[in-house]
Amino acid sequence: QVQLVESGGGLVQAGGSLRVSCAASGGTFTMYNMAWFRQAPGEEREFVAAIISSGLSTSYADSVKGRFSISRDNAKNTVYLQMNSLKPEDTAVYYCAATFPWSTARRDYPHWGPGTQVTVSS
Repeated sequence: QVQLVESGGGLVQAGGSLRVSCAASGGTFTMYNMAWFRQAPGEEREFVAAIISSGLSTSYADSVKGRFSISRDNAKNTVYLQMNSLKPEDTAVYYCAATFPWSTARRDYPHWGPGTQVTVSS
């Protein structure tokens, strides 16, 4: 079973950039489709971006399209989320998740990391 650990969160000013990473271990990383979700205080956990196992296809939530970019390095068992033009409403705990079938639905992801806090100040 794959284990996931996020890193790279922090405090950034509005308009700034941040890259968060997710390191996977204990499973065959190249078999998993990967995704990022986020959860703000008092809100439901929502989909942010996903990338297919080969890295050749991606999907984004409308709210981050054009600002965020998901990528993966299968040699390093790591998936990244590059976040540009950050807004205060991007403030949330960001979670990495893994699944076998391609999906952007939270319910389809059985494997989750503990999350990393991203705070965007205005």
